[in-house]
Amino acid sequence: MSLRLKLLLAAMCTLALPWAGWQFVAQTERLLREGQEQAWLVSASMFAKALLARGIELPAGEVLYAQRAREPITIDGYADDWRALQPYAQALGPASDAGKLRVVLARRDGDLHLLAEVRDGSRARFDPADPRSLSGDHVALVLERAGQTRRYRLIGAAPGSFLAPGAGDATNLPATLAGALQEDGSGYRIEVRIAAAQAPERIGIALHDSAHPGSDLAPMRPLVAYDDALARNLQAMLPSEARARLVSTNGWVIADAGKLSAADGGVRVSGFSAWLYRQFIAPTLGGSGELDGNRPRLDASELWQALSGVPAISWRAAGDDGATLLAAAVPLQVDGQMHGALLLEQANRTLPLLADRALSGLIRATFIALAIAIAILFVFGASLSWRIRRLRDAAERATRSSGQLQGPLPLAGSRDELGDLARSFGKLLDEVGAYTDYLRTLASKLSHELNTPLAIVKSSLDNLEHQGLPADARPYLVRARDGADRLGTIVRAMSEASRVERAIAAAEAEDFDLRALVAGCAEGYRALAAPRELRLSLPPAALTMHGAPELIAQALDKLFDNACSFTPLDGWIALSLEPLGERAARIRLANAGPLLPQAMQERLFDSLVSVREHSAPRAGAAPHLGLGLYVVRLIAQLHQGSAAAANLDDGSGVEFQLNLAAMPRRRLSEGNPHA
Repeated sequence: MSLRLKLLLAAMCTLALPWAGWQFVAQTERLLREGQEQAWLVSASMFAKALLARGIELPAGEVLYAQRAREPITIDGYADDWRALQPYAQALGPASDAGKLRVVLARRDGDLHLLAEVRDGSRARFDPADPRSLSGDHVALVLERAGQTRRYRLIGAAPGSFLAPGAGDATNLPATLAGALQEDGSGYRIEVRIAAAQAPERIGIALHDSAHPGSDLAPMRPLVAYDDALARNLQAMLPSEARARLVSTNGWVIADAGKLSAADGGVRVSGFSAWLYRQFIAPTLGGSGELDGNRPRLDASELWQALSGVPAISWRAAGDDGATLLAAAVPLQVDGQMHGALLLEQANRTLPLLADRALSGLIRATFIALAIAIAILFVFGASLSWRIRRLRDAAERATRSSGQLQGPLPLAGSRDELGDLARSFGKLLDEVGAYTDYLRTLASKLSHELNTPLAIVKSSLDNLEHQGLPADARPYLVRARDGADRLGTIVRAMSEASRVERAIAAAEAEDFDLRALVAGCAEGYRALAAPRELRLSLPPAALTMHGAPELIAQALDKLFDNACSFTPLDGWIALSLEPLGERAARIRLANAGPLLPQAMQERLFDSLVSVREHSAPRAGAAPHLGLGLYVVRLIAQLHQGSAAAANLDDGSGVEFQLNLAAMPRRRLSEGNPHA
């Protein structure tokens, strides 16, 4: 993994900051919500007390609710015109009946309509005027008004219309109820209408099943409906930007007032931060969706909690515009008796707006901080990588040049860890350079130190030869003289290498045609290379070079001698010259033969390094000390170039490269520094 990628991963850790910011925004939003909840719950409680103080009371206990019928209702026993009201039907009767009787009450133009649905597979029907109807299937209806009651048996001997006479002395209630009966395989339906002038105040409804006779006592319940006058009174007391609903003990809406609207001038919350709010904060609001709309009956957890005597409060989302609804439900109790509940709601866009602004600022700050952090880390990583590469390149150049630095070591003056590393590298390279200098001057030192003992050995051998020696000792004398001669050759070679180094350092530069020099050397090599094939490739035009031509020719001689040593008699030697820009050139000398060991390709041009020991030595051949290619490298460095060796890609042999550039020109005023 690269350093830049690691720094990028480190920069991604800054994402912990927006996460912490998100937690702060969410916590702040929750605290603001809790503060508004407490304030709104206090407002709802005060509003409920004000209602009770003005004498607005709801019936206690179970009630029968008459819904608003928006379409005309025909008394025909069919429930087609009751479809919008049937979902709010009330199940009456004991729990053992499992909801066999369901009743829907509705008001239309002041008249009271009643629909009773009975689930009963076995029926015994009689006309309501028939005394046998007392024991047959029927719906017992009891109406009460101004303390007077009248009882009716709602049934018909056959499907269709019927008249149900009333039993009782109540003059303010209808003497007869006109109704209609229809039936199917699952049961039957009964519809009746009561005129507005004779509408009851309390109603009792019970089912009498002939198959399961029992008590058909109808418990009396107050008849309630939506109260427009109460709604107007409620509106007069309602706080602005709020909605209030008075609810009976079983969830029926008796009156409502107000309209939910935000107090922010219609500002909408939109964008990415609003999406974050809706996705991650709004789902946690937890309010009941049953409170939405204008249902005649509410079935919400907040309401049932209030009807149990415990105030409740909740938040819920109000669509995609970002608004939230705050609902508080408080009980309406008089002398410890539950009469209903007050539901007070308010639309609120303040919290979403504050959260939106906080999230928008957090997102912008996060992106800016992340971009700055990534940019800083990227620049820092690029700078660090560049400094490390400089140090690496300098170390590699010094390694290729036997520890000799070309100029000061980069970063050596830095005060950070890379500076410490550079200074450690510098000490190491100084040690390598000192050891290399020792090896470079070792030949000169050895040749100087060996000359005197070698002369003593030779003079002793000469004196010994004039002495009378037995015949069997003569071969040993010859071998000793031969060894001394070979040792003398080695000493002279080492001395010659030292002289060559000094000659290279003192060489004078001149302008010459490098192409002509290479061509002349190649012509001289043809006879020496025979029977090997010598291939020559030269540029078409002359190649002017400012340097030491005799040293370049000497380098070519050593390269050619090395190539001849390893090239078989039926092999080939290829010499080529190519220009590199205006003042540089490259000489290639390739030959067929054994490949170079991989470990020796970088060290081949060092002093006292040779690979000839890997080949079979020829009889009578002079020893090789590994100084020839070392001289080639010195000549290349004198010409501000380099020498390299590598195996050919096809594995057929070895190629040596001599990269040359012009030697620096001296001014006339500088003179000869070696004079």
